[in-house]
Amino acid sequence: MTSYSVIIPAYNSEAFIADAIRSVRFQTVAPSEIIVVDDGSTDRTADIVAHMSADVRLIRQENKGSGEATNTALRAVTTNMIAGLDSDDIWLPHKMETQLREFQSNPDLAACFARTRQFHDGHPDDGSGRVADAWTRTTMVIRTSAALAAGPVCDPPGGVGELVDWIARIREAGGLLHLVPETLALRRIRPGSLTHRRNAAAERGYLFAARRSILRRRHTSPSI
Repeated sequence: MTSYSVIIPAYNSEAFIADAIRSVRFQTVAPSEIIVVDDGSTDRTADIVAHMSADVRLIRQENKGSGEATNTALRAVTTNMIAGLDSDDIWLPHKMETQLREFQSNPDLAACFARTRQFHDGHPDDGSGRVADAWTRTTMVIRTSAALAAGPVCDPPGGVGELVDWIARIREAGGLLHLVPETLALRRIRPGSLTHRRNAAAERGYLFAARRSILRRRHTSPSI
């Protein structure tokens, strides 16, 4: 199957990063490289990654946000396919095999996503968590050419929703996106995370992405 790179932006993820990386190593189709960008963590995230193995490439930078950490990872990729993973989430073992098969079946596909199942931090996944379509980093597999053509990922206010705007740009440029109707990853729910809080600051990130999309449409369609 096609070789692929895994990119994992990480910030203060010492309690979860090893689980995320192990889930990559357990894939039925192994990656060519694993790239972790430590975004200025103040805990032991970078130390844990550095001691995991030579198959993980660690890049350290000042804290700039998950969007900028993603950009750093994208620039470091050396394969033609990229798979993303949030540092507190987990892939199921057949995830990449399933999604890479989609690209083999459809050469025009730009990016592929899947469903996730929630589990609560501190409790093992028992298969009963909420399942949802996930147009997110954790399920994203994208051709490197499509990712680079989309331009940089922007960090919105509140720190949530950076991929919403980026994925919208890929779609607006004509990129074919597909979501596999199968649960291929686990989403960790933990108190204190941005997506768990869903506070007003985080909601501004989604409004930021929606506004940018509207402005792009106005620029290309004078009648809007």
